[in-house]
Amino acid sequence: MILSIESSCDDSSISITQIKTKKIVFYKKISQESEHSEFGGVVPELASRLHAVTLPKILEEAKDFFPQLKAVAVTNGPGLGVTLMEGVEMAKTISAVLNIPIIAVNHLKAHIYSLFIEKETVFPILVLLISGGHTMIVKVESLNSMQILASTMDDSIGESFDKCAKMMNLGYPGGPEIEKLASQGDENRFNFPVPLSNSPLLAFSLSGLKNAVRVQIEQLGGAKNLSGQDKRDISASFQKAITAHLLQKSKKILANQNIKNFAIVGGAAANKSIREAFDLLCNKLNIKQHFVELKYCSDNAAMVGRIAIDYYLNNRITDYKNISTLVSKKRQTGEL
Repeated sequence: MILSIESSCDDSSISITQIKTKKIVFYKKISQESEHSEFGGVVPELASRLHAVTLPKILEEAKDFFPQLKAVAVTNGPGLGVTLMEGVEMAKTISAVLNIPIIAVNHLKAHIYSLFIEKETVFPILVLLISGGHTMIVKVESLNSMQILASTMDDSIGESFDKCAKMMNLGYPGGPEIEKLASQGDENRFNFPVPLSNSPLLAFSLSGLKNAVRVQIEQLGGAKNLSGQDKRDISASFQKAITAHLLQKSKKILANQNIKNFAIVGGAAANKSIREAFDLLCNKLNIKQHFVELKYCSDNAAMVGRIAIDYYLNNRITDYKNISTLVSKKRQTGEL
């Protein structure tokens, strides 16, 4: 079995996965959303302190599996440096005490492998990764071949949802709040611009759309003067523009790639409106869409454990002394 640890942001999670069957035998995740909600976003130092408390508690519950462990895997980036370090130091300790190898896992690649939790891999596949820190389309041909075809030039999808929610004094995280309000709103009331709609660039950009929402809120008298219906309509119109933007750029890439498998991963992949829109697009293009279970869309150790199995079977072991953390860096194209 492989024990995996995830602490890249504000979710503490540990999972244990059988190498041969790929089945999860232990999984637990503790969210910090309530602790960060009063600040309107994640406070890195607070998140780190909470990981230092919750990760050992979860690990205690998994100790009966220790004799069967062949390796320990841990997310080492991209993410928040102070929170990644909590997981990395725990992994180093486990590796030393149990005398088992350590596997460092790229957080974004782990999100792609969330598609294959308790399943076999499907390659080649085009993956739209939309999360709190990243928005990109990746061409995945194998464990060792993942190429970024398009990325965001500024904000990520999740970041935009959170910031627009904050503008309206909604709770954190903003994505679920906006999705809930959008389901009851008029998506045609506000004509928010679809980013880069007239540009040939294969890229994403959310800053202009976010600013359009800010201007609209100001025109309505500010967040304090928004009615419940205003918030519902702004949410619906904003979500409509985001979805249209994702569809436009993804459709161009899908048309130029002879790949018949497609998937959406990452925290924002839990948005049902976005999932349904891409389901229609894939059906139209005769492309098979693969889905991540909703509980595995956000950061979790199960996806870390799944990709760690393939690393382990390919002898991709990390040098214990050289493992380090990698903070978030936005890239336009290139190998993931």
